[in-house]
Amino acid sequence: MEPPRILVIGGGFAGVECVRLLERLLAPDEASITVVAPRNYQLYLPLLPQVASGMLTPQSVAVSLRRVFRRTRIAPGLALGVDLDAKVCVVRGISGRMRVEPYDYLVLAPGSVTRTFDIPGLTEHARGMKTLAEAAYLRDHVIGQLDIAAAAPKDKKKEARLRFVVVGGGYSGTETAAALHRLTAAAVDRYPGLDSRAINWHLVDIAPRLMPELGEDLGRAATEMLRQRGIDVSLGVSVAEVDSDTVTLTDGRVLPCHTLVWTAGVQPSPLIGTLDVDTVRGRVKVNETMDVPGRPGVFAIGDAAAVPDVTKGDDAVCPPTAQHAQRQGKAVARNLVAALRGHPMQPYRHRDMGLVVDLGGADAVANPLGVPLKGWPAQAVTRGYHMLALHTGVARARVMTNWLLNATAGDDYVRTGFLADQPPMLRDLEELDAYLSVEDMRRYVETAEVSG
Repeated sequence: MEPPRILVIGGGFAGVECVRLLERLLAPDEASITVVAPRNYQLYLPLLPQVASGMLTPQSVAVSLRRVFRRTRIAPGLALGVDLDAKVCVVRGISGRMRVEPYDYLVLAPGSVTRTFDIPGLTEHARGMKTLAEAAYLRDHVIGQLDIAAAAPKDKKKEARLRFVVVGGGYSGTETAAALHRLTAAAVDRYPGLDSRAINWHLVDIAPRLMPELGEDLGRAATEMLRQRGIDVSLGVSVAEVDSDTVTLTDGRVLPCHTLVWTAGVQPSPLIGTLDVDTVRGRVKVNETMDVPGRPGVFAIGDAAAVPDVTKGDDAVCPPTAQHAQRQGKAVARNLVAALRGHPMQPYRHRDMGLVVDLGGADAVANPLGVPLKGWPAQAVTRGYHMLALHTGVARARVMTNWLLNATAGDDYVRTGFLADQPPMLRDLEELDAYLSVEDMRRYVETAEVSG
């Protein structure tokens, strides 16, 4: 008999941690493991703002799955639907060819996509910060605005080019605004036609304070660091409308602007909508052991799963953070092995290890194990955490080398232009219309090619 087939959908934090532990816990003849992922690397999202700012190269935060995994089969492609009755996943390969991947045990870890709202012009004119392509686009775009403004003959034409708006006061938005502000501030020395006082950065969030998970004191400290550097932090405010050269805020301000970066949260992958399962705010409802009720052998973790937080009770679920995703990945691997061997599964319990926020240079805040830190001590903890979280020595070496080179030699402010002819906006980069309906998926499965 062939060994059971384990299929893991997703190559992010949750999926990678799950597979790494499965490889260690299972003998090669005990089960086969397949990962379906659109890319052959794990994107280390916490450092993506540093890619946009040029501190790190894109390859530095793309951790090769083929270095991380030893014997897992990597099936490149986008999972478009899952038929839980037939136990197959419908996949569109990178060549565009459709196929199905069969399984005996399934781990759903497809992650999330950028959350948007019904704001006029948002998807047509905003830029995201969730993929390598978006970070590369954003860097080229920001440097392009400096190039255009430096060559513009009139100050009025410069204003919109030199105003940048970031929406979202969470970790991604705050670090993106901080990193790109440092880029433009440092670039002024290379642009004789620009005045640093003409460059305006705005960080906007509807919440009353930045990064509330840090606590009031550290959140306030981060806000003050940004404001002291000249970033306009507007809280209790959001975007009302966007067009090609203005951003209108809900407080009535109309800002001449060609750059709106949208980082206002995430929502579960559209793959979840193809499943015949109960959901909680779009996330798969699972038990404390992360298995899907009524679906033996099916587990869900990470941003796309509503995993109960047993440490809080009262129907609380774990937030969609990298820290939870990593630990859920390890815990579900143990539970999957227990299910395979007929042993009892254990509930997921999370112990918060603290949070780290890199604002560039000596500016950082962190609360490792609940200890509040600011400045250089926080920066040391932050970068040490990233070094530990990167899975390969090659990735660590690339990041450390990039940090050292940027600190000593600075940036050349070069636009690569590799993606200049591709559409860079929110509506273009996340293939939200590609996913199958339940009916279309089942019709397809009846005649589909099955992967061997």
